[in-house]
Amino acid sequence: MVGEYVMTEHDCMDLKETPDSVGMGSYTLDSHNVRRYVTADGYVQNEGDIGVGLPRPYEIAYGSIVPKKSQCTNLLVPVCVSSSHIAFGSIRMEPVFMILGQSAATAAAMAIDEGQAVQDVSYDQLRAKLIKDGQVLELDDPDAILSRKLSGTVIDDKHAQFNGNWGYSSANRPFVDAGYRHNGQDSSGDLTARFAADLKPGRYAVRVSYPPNNNRASNVPIEVAHTKGTQRQTINQKKAPPIDGLFVDLGTFDFSGPSTVTIGTAGADGYVVVDCVQFVPVE
Repeated sequence: MVGEYVMTEHDCMDLKETPDSVGMGSYTLDSHNVRRYVTADGYVQNEGDIGVGLPRPYEIAYGSIVPKKSQCTNLLVPVCVSSSHIAFGSIRMEPVFMILGQSAATAAAMAIDEGQAVQDVSYDQLRAKLIKDGQVLELDDPDAILSRKLSGTVIDDKHAQFNGNWGYSSANRPFVDAGYRHNGQDSSGDLTARFAADLKPGRYAVRVSYPPNNNRASNVPIEVAHTKGTQRQTINQKKAPPIDGLFVDLGTFDFSGPSTVTIGTAGADGYVVVDCVQFVPVE
């Protein structure tokens, strides 16, 4: 169904505010492999697997369980909800269907009692009834750090361009959004992570985030490409970042248009982890 509201991965990843919550989901953005084949060297390989962790439980909009009013006014759909394929990979779990079933039934009873279309049910009244009945409509994770709530222009690792075989983890905090990437101690120099932003002309403080650990590299190479050239430096990821325990400042630079920060692994003496890059405008 394509309803009043379409749930997408932006809702699940908490990259936007989801309106009129009638329940929550929390499962990984998941899709099973399309096929299984044998590689040239004789190994079985799955193709098409998707599995992306979420930063926290997410809200599911009332508009995603009702159709457009112009098409139907007496239908609620708690299973085949209005969503993208990727979002449905998380929403599709049975406990979520039970949650949405309770909310749909409550809305249906209210629509019948008031003799109105399901799209006209008062959300404030529906919300109050659901909460009274024990439905959980929001659940903030105090440890979750969301990129959309940070200042400036934030490029998370999910939007970076990776060269080489990087691993994914969420074992150590703090990190932005759902997790971070790591090189698995591969210091061959072939692995890079490139963060690109299209910035308005001006001066920006450039920061990178990472969760520290004793097994991290103390000499992670980073390049900042700015208007006047390229700044090269290294950071010690064994140490806790000094800015809010999350970010290390790489300096203040002039930018105009496409701008990049590249994190490498060449010569690294431990794990290199990649989380996000933040461009903060300065006067």
